[in-house]
Amino acid sequence: MGMSRQAFGAEFGEEFRAEFGAGNQECDKDRRERREYGGKSRAYGVIIEPVSTIYQYPSPETTDPEGKIISAIADEGLCGMLVEITGEQEQGFLPIKTFYGYTGYISPGDIAPLGSQQGWEWENADLWVVDGFCVDVVSLPMVQGLRLISLFRGSILEVLNWESFETGWAKVRLPDKREGYIRNQYLRKKLFSQRGALGGVLSQIEIADEGQFRQDLVETARSFLGVQYRWGGRSTAGIDCSGLTSASYLLNGILIFRDARLREGYPVHEIDPKTKKPGDLLYFPGHIAMYLGDEMYIHSTGKIGSGGVVINSLCPESPLYRQDLADRLYAVGSIFS
Repeated sequence: MGMSRQAFGAEFGEEFRAEFGAGNQECDKDRRERREYGGKSRAYGVIIEPVSTIYQYPSPETTDPEGKIISAIADEGLCGMLVEITGEQEQGFLPIKTFYGYTGYISPGDIAPLGSQQGWEWENADLWVVDGFCVDVVSLPMVQGLRLISLFRGSILEVLNWESFETGWAKVRLPDKREGYIRNQYLRKKLFSQRGALGGVLSQIEIADEGQFRQDLVETARSFLGVQYRWGGRSTAGIDCSGLTSASYLLNGILIFRDARLREGYPVHEIDPKTKKPGDLLYFPGHIAMYLGDEMYIHSTGKIGSGGVVINSLCPESPLYRQDLADRLYAVGSIFS
């Protein structure tokens, strides 16, 4: 079954503390590859927990304008995702940048430290993405196997053998080096690139068939229907509005901006609302949705009575009409011209 979590922690724990703990001492150079960039050394990590909270500040909480203590969550990372570590620990949290260009702070225990070569080895492995609400990785290719971890849609695994000893079970390796089995019906090929976390640019797939791509986007977004709304969430455990749209594009190979607004440097640009097609994005103040066609859209909303991923309409005659959103639609975005 490979290395246990305990053994993995013992092997990498001292290295991690030496690199990012008190004193920031230099660790074994053979085990921790470093490279210089702009005068500063670069370091990387891979998420090893099912879901890792990425905070806006080096703290799990903050205060709103009324003085209420609220969550400081900005995003979530999923198992197998690469991050760049951009500095030393602050108040027990590490500053990081995701492979899609989002920044924040993460708990050091949620990631395994990597050198540049290790990061590229992981990215270049035969990686697949979990494609189910919550899927178990078990110790044996049978339902009675010991559960090693339960993963959400979008998590990343290395497939060692698509058909193992039992039909329908793939042998996989987790980012913490443990090996186990997962039903291969819950896997989809990883289409997106994580080179953005390893010093590269945001890399996008080449779209050969616009119509098929739009259909795939819509189907991916629909696969999240019924998931609860979670502020800052991006998994089937809970997801917010921009988590839904960015995850849907990500799973189809395109990296868009994580927040609910247009941003230069990402592929989505504003278009004439009259030309919108399925898969395009609808922008409201502080909110984003994906257009489905026929004036329908899918989004994750915290509105009471919905509380998650639902379908609504821009058409006043529809029973799914939301006037509060229709009246505030200010832009439509697309990756196509």
